[in-house]
This record gives sequence, structure tokens and C-alpha cells, in this order.
Amino acid sequence: MKAIVCTKYGSPDVLQLKEVPIPAPEDDEVLIRVYAASVNARDWRFMRAKPFFIRLVPRGFLQPKNKILGADLAGRVEAIGSNLKQFQPGDEVFGYLPSATGRGTFAEYVCQ
Repeated sequence: MKAIVCTKYGSPDVLQLKEVPIPAPEDDEVLIRVYAASVNARDWRFMRAKPFFIRLVPRGFLQPKNKILGADLAGRVEAIGSNLKQFQPGDEVFGYLPSATGRGTFAEYVCQ
């Protein structure tokens, strides 16, 4: 799958379109095909590492720990984990991924 990857802190010029593996949902997760994701202030701050303390909160000090940014999404469920009953493949969903998940929505697929 394609994803926008941030391998170092800086301006939007540091973002790169790369091929990365499609994530596999765990037993209590869904795999979502992302149709829309928004850029918000959180993404901007994590990309630039400003204010400086962002490097100390679950991110890396010298480079981003989580390479794919993005928190807001709208998409369609593609696969579900074995423990889930409330979602089915084909369900349309929207949501927000907290930064602690280590996952980003600037990709074709995301697990949540």
C-alpha cells in the first residue's frame, strides 16, 4: 500500500510517498481502507516537532517514532479480527486515532 511517511522532523518537504506493508488486524481490531483523512494541528506539530516537548511525548527524540501521521479518517471496513462482532466488511466508518496507537491515517489502510 502507499503511505505518506515522515522519517525526520521538518517542513512538509520531509514527507515522502512510500510503499509499506498493509497492516493485519489483531483479534480485536478492524482493517479500514481509508477514503479520506484530514490534516490538523496535531499532524503539523508532530511533523515539525514544535513545540519541542513533542519529541518527548510518545515520539522519538531525533526522528519521529511513528512514521505515518494522521488521526482523522473516513473509510470502509475491509477485514475484522476474530473477536469483533459489531463490524462487518463493507461497513462505512469514521473515526479518530489517538497518537498513542502509533498508527496514522495518511495511508491506504489502517488498523484500529
